[in-house]
Amino acid sequence: MAVQRRAPGQGPRVNSDLPITDLHPTPDDITGDVLRGLSATPKRLPSKYFYDRRGSELFEAITRQPEYYPTRIELALLEARGAQIAAAVGPRAHVVEYGSGSGRKTRLLLDALDDPVAYTPIEISRSALTASADRLDREFGDVEVLPVLADFTCPVPLPAPSRAADHALVFFPGSTLGNFDRAESVRLLAAMRDTMGERGGALVGIDLEKDPAVIEAAYNDAAGVTAAFTLNLLARLNRDIGSDFAPDGFAHRARYLRNEGRIMTTLESLRAQAVTVDGQRFAFAAGEQMHVEQSQKYSDARFDALVREAGLRVVERWNDPLDWFGLRLLRRGEPLAGTPR
Repeated sequence: MAVQRRAPGQGPRVNSDLPITDLHPTPDDITGDVLRGLSATPKRLPSKYFYDRRGSELFEAITRQPEYYPTRIELALLEARGAQIAAAVGPRAHVVEYGSGSGRKTRLLLDALDDPVAYTPIEISRSALTASADRLDREFGDVEVLPVLADFTCPVPLPAPSRAADHALVFFPGSTLGNFDRAESVRLLAAMRDTMGERGGALVGIDLEKDPAVIEAAYNDAAGVTAAFTLNLLARLNRDIGSDFAPDGFAHRARYLRNEGRIMTTLESLRAQAVTVDGQRFAFAAGEQMHVEQSQKYSDARFDALVREAGLRVVERWNDPLDWFGLRLLRRGEPLAGTPR
């Protein structure tokens, strides 16, 4: 039985007070992360803090740029393969999404699944979370929406739906897994393994290896939206933790490291300058690169090895016709020695 959408004549359910489980990082948490990053060599800033209200808006604009293929292809994949995904996942799932964004992909998944019981988006941006959760709650009549405001890279206790689910499905679209280094990815996948339980699964989007020119163009769009998104991180930190980054003193850079199979995004200091965070001063040389994000591109061999290390296995694979992007359904496997259970 597919999920029941609200009939056009019914009108939307009015629910502007959808309860949110609030586990959002505090300003002290953010300050600590930034101080650790600026004390590292090379300097770095956590990409998870891109997503304030403005950052979420800019990211949605990125996904609509002609050069940015991942969102366009993943949406088409979910639409084309929805019935196959639903059959592989099984009925009455509690869908748990890491990073809800606009909810466009979620809508396609919930439409395809057989009688999904509940939907829990976990999102670090309050504005993105409330907008997406309210919209999906109004649209899907039989799916209990239980949003959580939190950093999904940390363990997150899930709210229990009022109707028991048969299993959990972790939904992690958008190739976001590639933003983490290998050790971080293994820890995150191991956490997914715990969340999904014995009978659950995870549906993960991965960006596949392809022509480096295609990849680099996606992170250097001609309209400059990705550059604005990257630089917004500095404005967000200035506002939230009182730092004094000069956004006009840095420039967005993104290049593909062919030997490592990943995009590295940095902010280049355009001059010799200093930044103060919580009373600590950090000097930047002209031309110094501060790491802000990476995006791993996968072969099947690379991805299979990664998930095995986290105690998971790939049970289904769906690619677009060009093999540019893929969706992978994961189930529990046997963890390797030393991998967290």
